[in-house]
Amino acid sequence: MNKSRRARIDKLIERIDDLMSDLDLIREEEQEAYDNMPDSLQDSERGESMYNAIDNLESAYGSLEEVEDYLNEAKCE
Repeated sequence: MNKSRRARIDKLIERIDDLMSDLDLIREEEQEAYDNMPDSLQDSERGESMYNAIDNLESAYGSLEEVEDYLNEAKCE
């Protein structure tokens, strides 16, 4: 891979890092809101929805990590 394409991949990785930071912040905010709910509300439909959202945000974060790993591997080949 030439220098120009590596540089473009580096820019993509930076953008992914920014997305991951934003995503993690949103997840932390949602987790804090969930944790501050009374137990009775955590067991409600709303609480379950928030819990599922947190789980999905964590999965999305993990997927972005995986994309970043693939991009880093592509640069080295």
